[in-house]
Amino acid sequence: MSSEKVLVLGSGNFGLCLADHLADAGSTVLLYSRSLEAVELMNKEHRNPKYLRDHLFSSNITAIGPEFPTKDVVSKMDVLLFAIPTQNLRKVLKDMSSLLDPDNHPLMIFVNKGIETDTQALTLEIIADECGTEIAKTSVFLSGPSFAKEIIKRQPTQVSVASLSITHADRAAEVFHQPWFRCYTNNDPIGVELCGAGKNVYALAAGVAAGLGFENNARAGLITRSLAEMTRVGVAFGASPITFLSLAGVGDLMLTCTSENSRNFTVGYRLGKGESLEHILETLGSVAEGVTTAKGYKKIIDKVGVQAPVANAVYSVLYEGAVIKDVVEGMLNRPRVVEHDLPLGRSPVDDLLSKLRLSTRPW
Repeated sequence: MSSEKVLVLGSGNFGLCLADHLADAGSTVLLYSRSLEAVELMNKEHRNPKYLRDHLFSSNITAIGPEFPTKDVVSKMDVLLFAIPTQNLRKVLKDMSSLLDPDNHPLMIFVNKGIETDTQALTLEIIADECGTEIAKTSVFLSGPSFAKEIIKRQPTQVSVASLSITHADRAAEVFHQPWFRCYTNNDPIGVELCGAGKNVYALAAGVAAGLGFENNARAGLITRSLAEMTRVGVAFGASPITFLSLAGVGDLMLTCTSENSRNFTVGYRLGKGESLEHILETLGSVAEGVTTAKGYKKIIDKVGVQAPVANAVYSVLYEGAVIKDVVEGMLNRPRVVEHDLPLGRSPVDDLLSKLRLSTRPW
């Protein structure tokens, strides 16, 4: 049983389910929320007013907020778990950076999946910018096929736990690992991040296909070609191709592209049925990171200069006013290509690793 002191920042579906998992495994958990109503209800009734409303949360969870945690609180923690949407993460890390001792700080674990739209920055680079390179090099990224509704029911779940420091990845895996939540370590956090971002974009495409009435052959083909494309983009960026065959890669891609519980799949499905994006987002009730990630992912694709017809098609529908049926017709009439095509040469990851003062790729 783990006996860590953990501060979870973010009280959405995923932050809540992981807080409950850790508390159930023996950790003492503080859960930060910006909602006073959520804080009061959690502490009084061990429930959340908006997310996972039917679940009775562990009594080992104490909610704090809406004021940001103090330096005294942070200094007593063994682990900081960030379950913050990528587009909001930089501000949270700015607030957190002044509370951290660079030489003796808690283990920092990140579970967001996305790319910062304005900068095309991965979370690793955002951490380096706001908290320093040494903290970035020991930060850990947890990703994989992991719906909150199933974790909260202790359904068997398996995830990748990645860091540039395998020592810190091992420590994070030890914090989370339980028979119902198996952790596999990985030393390619950049690949894991690109998987987590890309799969949300491809889930939009899978949802569109389902909404149009395409059946199993089309879905299997689309997922497989999305994996090839996601791998091509990742390798061009500088990630290991093996990472895309991991739980964070093909595992998460399969889950997100095949389940109606996926928010990104749902957005795509409703687009395929003819609803407007604006109406879908107004009525979805939660964040579908693929919609914003598509912007940053498109910029990365253009930067590395590889063919990515599926992601480009998604972007054209979301942001260029393209008609879905015309886009699909164009996709189906593309010329034949080689099935596997991995690019070589210098890539953006070399610049990022230089920023982190690392001379070689750890993977």
